[in-house]
Amino acid sequence: MKDISRLFIPLAGVIVLLLAGCSDTSENQEEADADAGSTGSDETITLGYYSSGSADEKMEDIISQFEEEHPDITIETQNSPYQQFFQKLDTQIAGGNAPDVWLSDGVFVQKYAERGAAKDLTEWIDNDLETDEYYGLDFNKGPEGKYWAVPQGIQIGALFYNKDMFDKAGVEYPDDSWTWEDLKEAGAELTLDTNGNTAENAEFNAENINQYGLTFFNITEGWMPVLKSYGGGVLDEDLQTSVIDTPENLEAVEYMTDGMERGIFTDPSDLQAFQSPMSPFPSETAAMRIGIYARTLAANETGVNYDVTVLPKGPDGERFSPVIANSWIINEDTSDAKAEAAWEWIKYWVSEDDVQRQWAELGEAVPVKKSVANSDMFLNSGEKPENKQAFLDSFEFADTLDVNAVWSEWVDQMTDNLNKTFLNEVEEEEALESADKDVQQVLDEFYED
Repeated sequence: MKDISRLFIPLAGVIVLLLAGCSDTSENQEEADADAGSTGSDETITLGYYSSGSADEKMEDIISQFEEEHPDITIETQNSPYQQFFQKLDTQIAGGNAPDVWLSDGVFVQKYAERGAAKDLTEWIDNDLETDEYYGLDFNKGPEGKYWAVPQGIQIGALFYNKDMFDKAGVEYPDDSWTWEDLKEAGAELTLDTNGNTAENAEFNAENINQYGLTFFNITEGWMPVLKSYGGGVLDEDLQTSVIDTPENLEAVEYMTDGMERGIFTDPSDLQAFQSPMSPFPSETAAMRIGIYARTLAANETGVNYDVTVLPKGPDGERFSPVIANSWIINEDTSDAKAEAAWEWIKYWVSEDDVQRQWAELGEAVPVKKSVANSDMFLNSGEKPENKQAFLDSFEFADTLDVNAVWSEWVDQMTDNLNKTFLNEVEEEEALESADKDVQQVLDEFYED
């Protein structure tokens, strides 16, 4: 295992928090403060987070509420745009002056844990939290069974579909009986070239697509759910060995390349025509997408008439939903007193129903506390999608994206190799053989001393 002096990789797609402050409580209030979650002495902690517009205001509101209920703890925030924040965070960790607590994208929790930057929270979680009351705690467990973080909000994958496009094409809406082949067949009927021909029509021109059946992007909302549901994947259970070059993965990749060659699925070059690779569905250029919960925001903002269902099954009936538990991490190097104060903040965030409700109302993530996630407030908020239950049902077959300390590096290698076959530059077998070697090299460079 490498120590934290190794250069940290800039993170992408994460939300993080930095806070610091102080407050005073008198000695004759110690007993009352203890009942309210006091640490027993005044503490100032720093908490880091990534700036995200309106969510920042709600975060500050919740922090103020926490400070009112915990008068011996003060929190000061530091935030900045995503890339800047995480570049600075990597430098702070290497220099020993990182925040006392920060919010990490779920895919990077193991990076911090395996590089010695995250505090082991196992004992606190076992003592203070009823684990069966929360979603996502186990997604922050390492291979050795330790908890390294506590979820702040859950991103879990589902199948988004445009109801108007389905209605116009006369195609039945997807449901939990769908396989990936069912998706492709429906997608062919929903794919239109510039002359209005569907992908099933002999006159169809796959070089001039006006509407795609499925938009397909990167690991989380692209190839990983397909690989996993076909019985494949990238890493084995120890997360240090590549298992890419397998018959299951080959079948899955052939499925994907066929969809792209026929124009039913977007390929990497198709996405370059859009403002963002995530734009086709909210801009109503694609009838379906693999999407995490946060994608409801853009769809709702643009007024798409859509709903969601669980992701399709693979050939053997296996189903997989990608999950990312954006999570609170306590700095391993912070003092015991500050760590205890940071833990009070984390407990407050996940266990207080009102806090969970306030954050859920932003619509950015599935609530961590099950009672709130399963409440009428969340499931029947009046905002699309109507079938939010699909996100909760997806926890039955959800798992992480084979995350480890070098997740960013191996994802880059895997993506580069898959894109070559998605763009018809190499055959599927060659792409998987190359990816297997390239990913294993990344793993060996980190895990082998």
